[in-house]
Amino acid sequence: MTIDLPQIHSGKVRELYDAGQGRLLMVASDRVSAFDVIMAEPIANKGRVLTATTVFWCEQMADVVPGTVIATDPAAITDALGQPLPEAWAGRAMLVRQAEMLPIECIVRGYLAGQAFEEYVRSGTVHGMPMPTGLRLADRLEKPIFTPSTKAAVGHDLNIDFAAAVDLVGAEAAIRARSVCLELYGRAAARAAEAGFILADTKFELGYVDGGICLCDEVCTSDSSRLWPADQVVPGTTPPAFDKQPLRDWLAAQPWDRTPPPPALPDDVTSALSQRYVAAYERITGRLLSDWYGASA
Repeated sequence: MTIDLPQIHSGKVRELYDAGQGRLLMVASDRVSAFDVIMAEPIANKGRVLTATTVFWCEQMADVVPGTVIATDPAAITDALGQPLPEAWAGRAMLVRQAEMLPIECIVRGYLAGQAFEEYVRSGTVHGMPMPTGLRLADRLEKPIFTPSTKAAVGHDLNIDFAAAVDLVGAEAAIRARSVCLELYGRAAARAAEAGFILADTKFELGYVDGGICLCDEVCTSDSSRLWPADQVVPGTTPPAFDKQPLRDWLAAQPWDRTPPPPALPDDVTSALSQRYVAAYERITGRLLSDWYGASA
């Protein structure tokens, strides 16, 4: 079954359709990418986990900033669209309000990792901000910091400082985005900590609907965050992550030049990834994925 809606975007993971009346249909697939290359093998339940995680966090954060989700129940989406969803989209599809997106990625970092650590090693800064000396990989920062980046139409996003973000979106929007995202991160990090995780960093997407700022796209998922088991973090070493890092590590050990086509993923790698996505969702939310839509899809 296909759906009779104009497709307006196909990303590494998500498909986006114009649902009319200022609405979009967003579908999270089971695709997984690494080094900007999409793997051939799907990761079981990944799309359901990303969607269920986003819905959970939108519910938890609604008092800080509203989300754009209209419906996730397949029956409700079918009624709203006047046509049925493909069965495989159950639990992976969200009907959302279309927003005027801020042209920046709103990243909050509570720990030193990834590109931020690489910049720190080079220059002692993070997104151009001077940092204390002597920090190690996976060290906790004195306080979480708002570290925006550009949204590149082609190629990689570029890390920028707050002044550059102001230049892109204006002072009022940048200050509001920083305030909102720091509060959201604090709430999410506290919840993750209760479940035995460290939320090292995460990326938020903000946009405007009817003049008000809203939380858009995916929220605090394993694709948009660094999530570490708290009892296994040793500063100075790379923590074992509950994100795509095991996939990146496996690929890095292969004789592959990081251009398509990628090597075929063995079953143990895809199975381990699926289990990590599900475990992170269930431990942090306290919900079972089997209770989410599309359990048999």
